Amino acid sequence: MATTPDETGSVLPSLTSNNHNTNHTSQQISRTNGATIISIPTASADAIASFLWGNYLKTTGARGAPVSYFRHAPLQEMWGQLSPGMKVEVINTDCSYNSNDPKEKIFWFAYIVRLEGYLALLRYEGCDDDSSMDFWCNLCNKDVHCVGWCGQHGVKLAPPRSIEHRQTDWKSFLVNKLVGAKTLPDTFRQKIQSSLRCSFKKNMLVEVINKFQVSHMRVGKISDVIGGRLRINYENDAGEHFWVHHTSELIHPVGWCHATGHELDATDEYKSEAAKISETNSYPANIAPPDLFRQVPVIKSEDEVFKEGQKLEAVDPLEMSRICPATVGKVLKNGYFMLSVDGSSTEDGSDWFCYHSSSRLIFPINFCKMNNIPLAPPIGYQGEFEWEKYLIETNSMSVPRELFQIVKDKTTNPFSIGMKIEAVDMMAPHLVCVATIANVADNLIRVRFDGWGDEFEQWIDCQSTNIYPIGWCELVGYKLEPPKQSEQENTESMKRPSKKSAGRKANKRKRLN
Repeated sequence: MATTPDETGSVLPSLTSNNHNTNHTSQQISRTNGATIISIPTASADAIASFLWGNYLKTTGARGAPVSYFRHAPLQEMWGQLSPGMKVEVINTDCSYNSNDPKEKIFWFAYIVRLEGYLALLRYEGCDDDSSMDFWCNLCNKDVHCVGWCGQHGVKLAPPRSIEHRQTDWKSFLVNKLVGAKTLPDTFRQKIQSSLRCSFKKNMLVEVINKFQVSHMRVGKISDVIGGRLRINYENDAGEHFWVHHTSELIHPVGWCHATGHELDATDEYKSEAAKISETNSYPANIAPPDLFRQVPVIKSEDEVFKEGQKLEAVDPLEMSRICPATVGKVLKNGYFMLSVDGSSTEDGSDWFCYHSSSRLIFPINFCKMNNIPLAPPIGYQGEFEWEKYLIETNSMSVPRELFQIVKDKTTNPFSIGMKIEAVDMMAPHLVCVATIANVADNLIRVRFDGWGDEFEQWIDCQSTNIYPIGWCELVGYKLEPPKQSEQENTESMKRPSKKSAGRKANKRKRLN
């Protein structure tokens, strides 16, 4: 259930004077055009030090997509109840510190001016209309609290030095400003921790896509869990791993390949044991049980099954800037099938991709035409592409429109062009990057990785678990890849190339990184 923001009580904590010797704690503070950018590490300083969203929002004038748009995001259900004007207690960045205790933190009251993803533009109480001290802060930061927290925990409060002279009676001023005002729930910190829990644990075995040959699966062991994303090490292949969200279509329980008929690169011993586990539905503690994985609709009749050779439109899984004509290459069990991109697939089918019929990245023919977005014709196709003509040329039938999930379950796409997000690069899924919504069409959004060309853009579903509100990486302690710099900027700053640039090539269908 959503939580109603608390109202502040009438008991105010005692205030402390700024008359201390200066000795600042280790915070990252910078100032841009009068606005302070504060970043107090929540997990790993290295994970967030390279990029500050506050600076970027200021220079680009952009807005972040609201947390409520991401159904899988931590605190998604309650975030919509946070609003401008809400009061919090935060670190005072304009304060002298006690020389006898240099690690002591001094707090002050602030209120939300603007919300962007998990970030808030805050203004200290007492600044009134003066925005020169405004600062960006992740509201999930461990040093952001509800009003009253400092009093309960004996933490000192003092007004910023720059405005201390503006009031002669701060206590009366605060009573007027704070009593009855809305603040964060007093259980906010516990709710953050609860929302970050993941049922998958380290060392659990799963079956995961083979990034070297995407038509096959492999056995993997979870080596790390961060914010619901799993790092999976391939068994018997030292150093090779793959990152996915725990609800991804690219991972499955042990025995899934046996149950569906999917190709699996594993030993005969494993296959025999996996078949036994699947058939008896008995899962040891080190094997992730089926109920932890993404659940797909049950196929109730043969009429709901895609047929081999049928045509459809699909996001090219190996070049996601394109939506292409595609073919059902091989029908598996339980609603799964192998998809072949027309004109691009290899003869041996090694780049066929497995989908369930409920996937939201496959579409009925003429989907692109209806949504006024380009359909990339098969490579080498001569003349203007028209589906009616193409079906005759290939002696094919299309998948019936009513079988597609996007037709059965119409969803509202809340995103708007220009919104900022943090997005997984699906071609190198260990990277989470600064990104922008470049286009919106039906259930799809087109993700542009800031600083990169159109050929690197990717079509994904608006409900994808591979996109996050801005500030998510800081919240969970994951490295955020900053926008790519221009060649001139790179030369001038002598910075090394981004990890993303080293792993990507334009317009090349290739294995995943």
